[in-house]
Amino acid sequence: MNRRHLLAASIALALPLAAWADYPEKPITFIVPFAAGSATDQLARALGQALTNEVKQPVVIDNKPGANAFIGAQAAAKAPNDGYTVFITTNTTHAANEHLFKKLPYDPVKDFEPVALLSKGGQILVVNNGVPASNVGELVKLAKSQPGKLSFGYGSSSSRIAGEMFKQMTSTDILSVPYKSNPPAVTDLIGGQITMMITDMATGLPQVKAGKVKALGVSTSKRISLAPDVPTISEAGVKGYEMTFWFAAYVPAGTPAPIVAHLNEMLSRANKSQTVANFYAQSGFETLGGSPDDLRKFQAAESDKWRKIISSANIEKE
Repeated sequence: MNRRHLLAASIALALPLAAWADYPEKPITFIVPFAAGSATDQLARALGQALTNEVKQPVVIDNKPGANAFIGAQAAAKAPNDGYTVFITTNTTHAANEHLFKKLPYDPVKDFEPVALLSKGGQILVVNNGVPASNVGELVKLAKSQPGKLSFGYGSSSSRIAGEMFKQMTSTDILSVPYKSNPPAVTDLIGGQITMMITDMATGLPQVKAGKVKALGVSTSKRISLAPDVPTISEAGVKGYEMTFWFAAYVPAGTPAPIVAHLNEMLSRANKSQTVANFYAQSGFETLGGSPDDLRKFQAAESDKWRKIISSANIEKE
């Protein structure tokens, strides 16, 4: 236990629960480590609206994209630990990055207090409309005929590893192109600057429905109800392929336990609100939940899982 944890524990024991009875008394800030329009941003805004409706305090969305989500994670870790800054994030910052990079500017365990697990979802493989491939098999054949000529974009670890796994499992040479977040990658995909990407449903599916990109497969083990005609990548020929991701809420280390518990209750109710349910229904995400300790255990298990995925995809630490 670090000093911030010890100090917070001491304060929590010294002060009665009534000391936080009026929390929250001012606006709450949600830090999001991805750009506006990303799935994490959309979820944060839906949660913020639901929370505002309940506690009658504004929720400010502070997008801090870039540097593999390092910027947002650092800002959240260094924020005051008074319960008024909440980090709405994904497995990118709290399960994958530690296995993708030799050194992180934050510690996903020591710098944060888990609050609540929110949801999980799948991704969709999309290609530029000009790509001469109408299914996964044709895309793989095209990639093998032009080694190093095709490219995939990514703006999160989930998107990156999904692409790297695709390359590894199909034995193809496809150039990877990093972005600050998935939305700008999709913009370049539509414009033809990149060939393909495997992105979250909230970002990719609207572009498919608008006819701006083509969907070739989904990353889940079963087809997704929002796109029932799109096969799974596994059934389309890449046997055993599966990739999902998750969202969760954290606060800076040292945030008093009563506030963490209160936030867990508030966010759990917001996560089940009609506002958030509508977002999940439109994005194909599955609602999750549980206590802060449940998230702590889940994160540890997920970190181990992502370590194995990254290792099997032969991704070297940067």
